[in-house]
Amino acid sequence: MCRPHITGAAHVPRKGPAILAANHLSILDSFLLPALLPRHVTFTAKNEYFDGNPVSGFFMRLGKSLPIDRESAHAAQAMLDAAAELLERGELFGIHPEGTRSPDGRLYRGKVGVAWLALKTGAPVLPVALSGTEKVLPLGAKVPRPARIGISIGRPLRFEGDHSDARDRRRVTDEIMEAIQKLSGQEYVPTYAASFKAANGMS
Repeated sequence: MCRPHITGAAHVPRKGPAILAANHLSILDSFLLPALLPRHVTFTAKNEYFDGNPVSGFFMRLGKSLPIDRESAHAAQAMLDAAAELLERGELFGIHPEGTRSPDGRLYRGKVGVAWLALKTGAPVLPVALSGTEKVLPLGAKVPRPARIGISIGRPLRFEGDHSDARDRRRVTDEIMEAIQKLSGQEYVPTYAASFKAANGMS
């Protein structure tokens, strides 16, 4: 139904840990990417994806996504700790550094959790650019629609620094977002998507 076109799949390691850092256009992003790769990828997903929409809830559970309460700093850290354990076991972990779906197709500033993971575990980061997924399940839609999607996976990135240093986390996150932007071609917005939504009365 999605007629996916994938480039760069060879960059995904056959074994060992890696972080897939992807842009975020649709609630299906966290399911479609793992479904199209030969290795299982555990993604994060906000609690509302599990409970608010039966379609997204089905896909999130099928993909064994990690739920996260975005309003709780404690819950966010617990999720990162669980992700670090997955990576230390040699598994793949997927994350959307923007933290929420793009409200307008642009790429927004990344949150530093992805850098914390990369610096804490030493796992390589694979930038990922998704396209067309917002057409499969547009905002507010409950039934998926046929649409062509694209997935582009970049070369692994490795970073040095201290995961407890805020400046290192910000630097690494910005470098990851730059790599995603180069793959996706999206316009970059140097503010958080959640802040933009709040300022414009969007959910």
